Amino acid sequence: MLSYWERSALLHYDIIIVGSGIVGLSTAISIKEAQPGLGVLILERGLLPSGASTRNAGFACIGSLSEIVEDLNYMPADKVLELVQLRANGLKRLRSRLGDGNIEYRENGSYELIGADEMELLNKLDGVNELLQPAFGKNVFSISARANEDFGFAGGFASAIVENSCEGELHTGKMIKALLRLAIQHGVEIKTGCEVLDIEEGKEVRFNCKSIGSGESIQFISARAVLCTNAFTRRFLPEENVKPGRGMVVITKPLERVTFQGIFHFNKGYHYFREIDGRVLYGGGRDLDFDGETTAEFGLNEKIHNALMENLRNNILPGVDVEIDMEWSGIMAFGDTKYPIVKKVGSNLYAGVRMGGMGVAIGSEVGAILTNMVLQNL
Repeated sequence: MLSYWERSALLHYDIIIVGSGIVGLSTAISIKEAQPGLGVLILERGLLPSGASTRNAGFACIGSLSEIVEDLNYMPADKVLELVQLRANGLKRLRSRLGDGNIEYRENGSYELIGADEMELLNKLDGVNELLQPAFGKNVFSISARANEDFGFAGGFASAIVENSCEGELHTGKMIKALLRLAIQHGVEIKTGCEVLDIEEGKEVRFNCKSIGSGESIQFISARAVLCTNAFTRRFLPEENVKPGRGMVVITKPLERVTFQGIFHFNKGYHYFREIDGRVLYGGGRDLDFDGETTAEFGLNEKIHNALMENLRNNILPGVDVEIDMEWSGIMAFGDTKYPIVKKVGSNLYAGVRMGGMGVAIGSEVGAILTNMVLQNL
């Protein structure tokens, strides 16, 4: 049972946000930057952010050449440009807000490894560069003069290598820690281990919650609310076009020497790897089992694990004795388009979800857009 003190001081807020990942924290910070006097609460069901915010590969990316070419197959060119611009703006806001040193942001280069059956992509490089000129004022993609052997890869791994001049890498854990620290400095309250069971909308928004620790039922109330639940959104908004997509990541034990730096993509961005702290981190592989990975359950897929290990040993680190130190999964959100859902979904309820695997890049900008929506006529 709740006390008088709890009921009178700890349950009512101006704005409540569900989800303490990149988008939720960024939204809370943007709201407090705009109106410091508002009471803002974040509810998070886990002790750490659920989903992919702390379980990704730490890529600060705008999209590889093959990804953008694929987007152009089902999105108008102006919408593709708008989406890439959103990612670029989000990265700029994230770096400006937190500082490169605090998130270990580095630009060691970004490379896409083009397979023998993908060489047609090179014919589209100039057209994509022209499309992205308004966003970057320069050519984003170029054909690299470097070869597989320059990076230590197996000789037949890539038939061509495309460089991207607008991507970097960061430390995901330090990024979230910096966002948490900044949110708290602004006076944002964060309650973890608090599972939202359902949401009632009226003149106010009521969140019926359960404490993971005690199982106690608690209701929080706010004037307005924001869902930043990404892959878990259909629990609250079943009609929205949001599908979970699980991604697997492995990281090796420290190696005597890693012959490459930077971030690397192949197979239309479904596979990606990088060097970090003298290790190699390799993630992805959803394309090997889309049905099995369309799930909101954390876990490891043996088929994908075996494929990642085969690529590590045969193509990425040939001749190296590779031992895996850790492996994990994160849950992303996708839909019929890679464009995020950022809109009003009720009389006092808003949503910023479906980051399309680009939450690191796009999350800060989505938070700023949500803030403008939420604060109108508050």
